Amino acid sequence: MLGHPVGHSLSPAMHNAALAQLGWDGVYVAFDVLPEGLPDAVRGLQALGIAGVNCTIPHKEALIPLMDELSEEAAFIGAVNTIVFRNGRRIGHNTDAPGFLSALRAAGAEPENKQVLVLGAGGSARAVVVALVGAGAQVTVANRTLLRAEELAAELNAKIDADCVRAAALNETALAPIVAEASIVVNTTSVGMSPGADAMPEVPLERMRPDAFVYDLIYNPLETRLLREARRRGLRGANGAGMLALQGALALELWTGECAPAELMEQVILDALARRQKPAAQHGTK
Repeated sequence: MLGHPVGHSLSPAMHNAALAQLGWDGVYVAFDVLPEGLPDAVRGLQALGIAGVNCTIPHKEALIPLMDELSEEAAFIGAVNTIVFRNGRRIGHNTDAPGFLSALRAAGAEPENKQVLVLGAGGSARAVVVALVGAGAQVTVANRTLLRAEELAAELNAKIDADCVRAAALNETALAPIVAEASIVVNTTSVGMSPGADAMPEVPLERMRPDAFVYDLIYNPLETRLLREARRRGLRGANGAGMLALQGALALELWTGECAPAELMEQVILDALARRQKPAAQHGTK
């Protein structure tokens, strides 16, 4: 896996558990790669005969011009989270979109014909919005830099030849009327991720409908401040552990050609996070 930073990632743990169960003689490791080093990292891994690579923040969009070929989904989304090295070619895929949609539905939220608010406009947001639109949702993308949200909305609306993606500024004033209509809020930003777990995006949860659902792509900590505040208001929600496992399972299937043990992968994530957070809980800290 390539990303910056990567020290918090549980992808190696879940993938190595899956590889062991599948009986594959292989290992999954994480490399902290700065943006300026990404092209060299991709070339080096290809030269070493690596089967494939996952990519995370901040590299998903930057990988597009480095690929020889893109899957239809990756090309449409405009972001790559999985590379397959095959026959001397770099093939870019995106497993975030189907992984997210499966995880959202498994958590009990159905986006069809719903108003959905997506926080953030990066590579993960692209996949989330495409998945939601494909499932029949009306989506508003909110970003601290409004222009980036507007550009993403315009790009995706042009691609699907429709007007089902809107843009908004990510602050409480701008989001107040939007939140009141939303059935689902999805956080794709890194706000609230450990070690910054005391932070949360500027979204007015008090304006949300009582039957609304909050999905946070962050999985470390298991309960972000956003999810904690949502639960305190009686709202349903889920963290990103399910999405991490499901998108990872899809990536593993691309590399190995075998059905990946998604349930095992999610359990490994949950167990690892429980171990990490237990000492903090024992000492009364967050």
